[in-house]
Amino acid sequence: MRVTVDVVGEGEETVAVDDGDTYADLVRAVGYSPHEVSVMVDGAPVPEDQPVEVDRVRVLRLIKGGSSPR
Repeated sequence: MRVTVDVVGEGEETVAVDDGDTYADLVRAVGYSPHEVSVMVDGAPVPEDQPVEVDRVRVLRLIKGGSSPR
């Protein structure tokens, strides 16, 4: 299945997922860690271990960048 991933503020990407792939697998496919994002389906967050069953998701980055050196 092909899934369109809209990373809020960063753009969209379409990726292929296999049957049984989870939202964590989907997040890794677009280059993020499941620990730094929340995946939203129809405006509600979904658990990272739930199988992907939709063709479009929004990804909200919770962690971005890092501290500047002192």
